[in-house]
Amino acid sequence: MPPSGFPLSGDGRGTTLAWSDDPLLAAKFTVPAAPRHHVSRPRLLGRVGAGTHGPVTLVTGPAGAGKTALAAAWTRDGEPPGPVAWLTLDPHDAAPGIFWSYVVEALGRALPRSPGGISMPARPGSVGTSLLTRLAAATEHFPGPVVLVLDGFEKVAGRRVPAGLEFLLDHCGPLLRLVVTSRADPLLPLHRYRAEDRLTEIRGADLAFTSHEASALLHGHGLKPGDDVARALTRRTGGWAAGLRLCALAVQRTGDPDGFTRSFTGTEQAVSDYLVAEVLDTRPAATGELLLRASILDRLHPDLVNALTGRKDAEAVLAGLTRENAFVDPVPGTPWCRVHPLFADVLRAQLRIRHPALVPRLHARAARWLAGEGRVTEALEHAAEAGDWQYAASEAVRHLLAVAMFTAPDGERIERAFSRMPASVPGAGPALLAAACRLARHDRAGCRERLTEAGRHLRRSGKEPTPEAGLTHALLCLLCEPRADRQTDGRADGPGPDRQADGPGPPGPAEEAARAVADLMRRMPPELIRAHPEIEALRLYGLARSFLGRGRLAEGRRLCAEAAGACTTQASLPVQHLSLGLLAVAEAAAGALTAAEDHALRSLAVADQCGAAPDRRSGAACLALAAVACERDDQEAAHRRLGQALACRDVHEDPLLAAEAAVLRSRLELALGRWETALAALPLPGAGDAPWPAQRLALTRSAAALARGDHEAAAVAVHGTRADGPAPLLALARAHFAAGRTDRSLRLLARAGNSPDLSLPDRVGVQLLRARAALQAGDRAAAQHLLGRALEAARPERLRRPFGDAGPWLRHLLDGTGGTGPAPAPGSWLTARGGADLPDPVQPLSGRERDVLLCVQRMMSADEIADDLSLSVNTVKTHLRSVYRKLGVSRRREAVERGRELRIL
Repeated sequence: MPPSGFPLSGDGRGTTLAWSDDPLLAAKFTVPAAPRHHVSRPRLLGRVGAGTHGPVTLVTGPAGAGKTALAAAWTRDGEPPGPVAWLTLDPHDAAPGIFWSYVVEALGRALPRSPGGISMPARPGSVGTSLLTRLAAATEHFPGPVVLVLDGFEKVAGRRVPAGLEFLLDHCGPLLRLVVTSRADPLLPLHRYRAEDRLTEIRGADLAFTSHEASALLHGHGLKPGDDVARALTRRTGGWAAGLRLCALAVQRTGDPDGFTRSFTGTEQAVSDYLVAEVLDTRPAATGELLLRASILDRLHPDLVNALTGRKDAEAVLAGLTRENAFVDPVPGTPWCRVHPLFADVLRAQLRIRHPALVPRLHARAARWLAGEGRVTEALEHAAEAGDWQYAASEAVRHLLAVAMFTAPDGERIERAFSRMPASVPGAGPALLAAACRLARHDRAGCRERLTEAGRHLRRSGKEPTPEAGLTHALLCLLCEPRADRQTDGRADGPGPDRQADGPGPPGPAEEAARAVADLMRRMPPELIRAHPEIEALRLYGLARSFLGRGRLAEGRRLCAEAAGACTTQASLPVQHLSLGLLAVAEAAAGALTAAEDHALRSLAVADQCGAAPDRRSGAACLALAAVACERDDQEAAHRRLGQALACRDVHEDPLLAAEAAVLRSRLELALGRWETALAALPLPGAGDAPWPAQRLALTRSAAALARGDHEAAAVAVHGTRADGPAPLLALARAHFAAGRTDRSLRLLARAGNSPDLSLPDRVGVQLLRARAALQAGDRAAAQHLLGRALEAARPERLRRPFGDAGPWLRHLLDGTGGTGPAPAPGSWLTARGGADLPDPVQPLSGRERDVLLCVQRMMSADEIADDLSLSVNTVKTHLRSVYRKLGVSRRREAVERGRELRIL
């Protein structure tokens, strides 16, 4: 028979409060049942279990964070060190007599035997020291560890109960283990418990669901969302347990996890109702009003909240909300706080309902305060929300943020703020910001239109524009280049015969704008220029773009390199990314393949270094790598890199890059023998096209026409470009050679070969066409000599495309067919390809069969092949049947594809 002492038998039957005979509520001692869709969380169960080996375990978090669920799950499914006494608290337990009556009863229910000498409290309002002393002493005689769980301690108001609990913890034996769950820290000396290593803490951040746990919760509700849905909901809810459960129920109703996730906010009715009832309405009215007015902010600073509310105690109120886990969290190391995003949604919705006219005034007030503190981007966003566009634009221009839109980490935020500005807002400042927004979206025509409007406003103002406004206007004008309709240096139609393609010429709009930017920089406060080191880099980059667009490649490449070198700070890294990418594109076009590859890879590395978002990266670097792969005849890599480039917006909308992308697509189609698709990949000429991209497109169109066998169309395509430049001269020479006009072709080659601006691919092309002409004239020695020079020039850069495009005659010259002299040794660099080794055909192709297959790749008919190879049509057909048999195919296209797979082509 167990000894008496506790006034309870341990089964709880008939137990009452001593002063009223009211029964104690048995439900308060009942461990909550597991929810129907319970998610096991071993990582947290283990922490609670480890904590109960010490005196105190504290679990705190906001409403619905899963505190009670965790403690109950551990009680049911964990491995407690001994019996667990569970007590669910409510506001009545703030009376010490009631609280300690329930504690004594809970321990009595948990213990198999109760130590003697303890009586129930006699009054609700107080307990004597004797009871606490006797209870502390009784813990020394527990048969083993006993865990007391106090669930919902935030409901126990006042200091009297915490003081008694502190006394018990300071004087009890080591067998009593306390677990407290609460929305706020209890009024216990937690700092001392930490220092004494007597405290285990599980906070709101620990309670937050991981995406894996969120996925398990959704699956428990019979849903089968993808990992992206679970991650998105976890991110949006901050891992808040109640929010995720409410989301799961809502998704059950809609049956569309993806659609719900895209549209989910804190204004979802179930979530809103919960947060209003459990968080907002439980605060004092004045605190609730403070939260509503501060809800326009993403982050809360006490002084800013005071400015919005007219109060002076925001710091104390915010500190209290943080302590109470009221969905307000401190930003470590700063005076700022952050409101949980779902609660912020609810507060903003409530503000619009209760005080709709107040919203724009609050945003305007926040804009002024933030601007005064130097937080200009945030100020602009609030001014935009207030509809105060004049103030927003003037601040943006004054701080050069129209320029920073292209480079700053928060440039996208600036663009997003001003993209909502109505077109009707008057003034130079709004027009400049509208122009910058359009340029950020690569809408150069729209940018120029708004710049024209801004220029009119600046001239009409009656006073000299501020240096900031003038610089913004000039730099945006520069970055809008190149375009052909305003060139003043006479280069749209090319230089005259007596002027080199890269001669300086008179200054154009780009040079004038660049000079204006440099002059205005000298007039501005030095500290402002130091704050924007990207301006000089942008000036050089804009000038480089203009020069490249006009075909002044040497100057353009030099300026790209200077722009990249001028980027010496983190803020200017986005310009370095752009400059290196554009430099790589220009180098690839010039045949400097090694340098192009190096600069392209550096551009990609810089983009990673500065954390550029995927949708704000330039595709120039990938475009350059695709061009390098194409020139080296690595078609697989070229297709892959071109696909990566085309995923970037600027490759479609920047005229320089769009032209290069079209050139590459066409060349890759030509390599597959699809000349019709190659032609279709090239846009039709436009009146406003800049000279260099227009010429690149025209020359590629000429090559596609020549592959089709239409030498007249090939020649026509070249007309309208700079016909005396080396590249057009070579294209015309090829067209005339195909037409049988060899003498005229050689004269054009002589002019092209003497040009100092000859690119490496064109230099190799000139030598190869001369070699073919010599071979046709029967001078095999001269042909071999010229081929050797072409190989020698191409070898350092591993330039292969001109040799692949040359045709079957080149193979004859390389293998010595039809001659007695030694053939030039091509070396492994010419025949090597990227990719894994592939099996050989059943039988190797003969040299003549390879020639026929090369002609098939060029979409030549049997008659054309016979004429080109000086064979009869029947012999060609015999070779074709042999090729099909050896390659295991039955059609021309299959033969070409198989030939490429086997590296025959």
